[in-house]
Amino acid sequence: MKRTALSLIAAATALAAVTGFAALTAPDGGAAEAAAPTRLPVERTSLLCPVPSSSEVAETVYTSYTPAGKDAPAGGQGAAGKGGAGKAADKAELLPSTVTLVETDPKKAADAAKKPAPGKATVTLTKPGTPVTAEVNGAAAPALVGHATGALAPGWTTQQTTVVPAGGARGLLGVACTAPDTDFWFPAASTAKERQDYVHLTNPDDTAAVADVELYGPGGKLKSQLTEGIAVPARSSVPVLLSTLTAEAPTADVTAHVTTRTGRVGAVLRAADDKIGSDWLPASADPAPTAVLPGIPADASSVRLVAYAPGDDDAELKVKFVGASGTITPAGGESLTVKSGMTAALDLPNLTRGEAGALLLTSADPKRQTPIVAALRVVRGKGAKQEVGFVQATAPVAARGTAADNRAAGSTLSLTAPGETAQVKVTASAGSGGGASVSKTVTVKGGTTTSFVAPVPSGLKGSYALTIEPVSGGPVHAARVLALPKDGIPMFTIQTITDDRGTVEVPAARQDLSVLDD
Repeated sequence: MKRTALSLIAAATALAAVTGFAALTAPDGGAAEAAAPTRLPVERTSLLCPVPSSSEVAETVYTSYTPAGKDAPAGGQGAAGKGGAGKAADKAELLPSTVTLVETDPKKAADAAKKPAPGKATVTLTKPGTPVTAEVNGAAAPALVGHATGALAPGWTTQQTTVVPAGGARGLLGVACTAPDTDFWFPAASTAKERQDYVHLTNPDDTAAVADVELYGPGGKLKSQLTEGIAVPARSSVPVLLSTLTAEAPTADVTAHVTTRTGRVGAVLRAADDKIGSDWLPASADPAPTAVLPGIPADASSVRLVAYAPGDDDAELKVKFVGASGTITPAGGESLTVKSGMTAALDLPNLTRGEAGALLLTSADPKRQTPIVAALRVVRGKGAKQEVGFVQATAPVAARGTAADNRAAGSTLSLTAPGETAQVKVTASAGSGGGASVSKTVTVKGGTTTSFVAPVPSGLKGSYALTIEPVSGGPVHAARVLALPKDGIPMFTIQTITDDRGTVEVPAARQDLSVLDD
């Protein structure tokens, strides 16, 4: 007889790499002996980039990057390769999808057309540690759908940056391409006449998805004109104008909730204001009783908080500003009541007083922890020279997070430690066209925000990525502000930095799972 070892551990870790969950069962039907779990690098990551702009004068740059480091799987030892399951190829690319135009009027639905996606916007990354860029101009740029495998999967990120120099959608629009999911919250959306808010739904899979978009205003849920879900064809993107979803009066402050009935999508919202420009609004962090919104610029001329309580209870929130000198209560903006199922807003004039910082929302009653979602509308400049950006509530960076597309000038990092003092390692990657990576360690005092000009690689050519890694201490919330002023307009965009989830926890087993084979 000979003994053939079955690689059940490899199968379980491969499952965990895709789903985040796996379990082992012994051959006799009993559970395998428990052992301490371990973390392994993921071997597959998906990203979706929305259609950049509808403007013919738009100029878009994609920057794709995977950090170099210990998380990169090697020799078949990744989460889907350990134990003989096979090493995934090192590959990362974003390919054009089809843009499907949606008409919410049933009489016109038959006339909805598909625009074929041009193939020239492909972004291909070949190695960790050095970003690559691709450019595309005009309104014909498609949404992108892509995957990274092998050593390029852990921490893979792509930044989409668009400059629209003129027109109703003018501005600097930045967004980190998103992973597919089934549930998204967008506070700070709007159906007002001066706003054109499109939620972009992108399907990465080979089968169709069906999504629902619900809108909630200050009086509760807005009646929808859609009786059926929104179909998102396979490997396609669907932009939906929020104001067409309801016949109710235009509403300045709205929370949009995107869910899927079948399949999964990437979702992000593009907001354009006739007077103050446009930018992307990413989804808020999952509902929680505490929210941190980092990256408010020191020179913000206007900050508006929008929050929504999705549960059955009202939320009584304390509002605090975490700046360089400490945590304070804004004058006239000490609290906010958010009724269940309703959207609430609060203007915060003179919030920063010259200090970059973050907004901290906590429950006014420690015994009543009501989950909320939240976002900020931030304006810089005055009069006709104003520009808008958005900040969504974001979770702390657990292990590592990256903001791609930084320039030789214009990038500012904002690190907020709402609790204990923390140390963070900041790494500027090599440039897309050359240059050497540099790193520094930053200490963020508890209850403060540290904002500073981002480090630049030595001998930089092209653009580069910034990666932050907590070293010690309490949780850190992070954001990158990219400023590219043009014609006297302080164009800017804010991207919060979330954990890249480059590793996944997988179970271990001590029991011998081999079987006898004749």
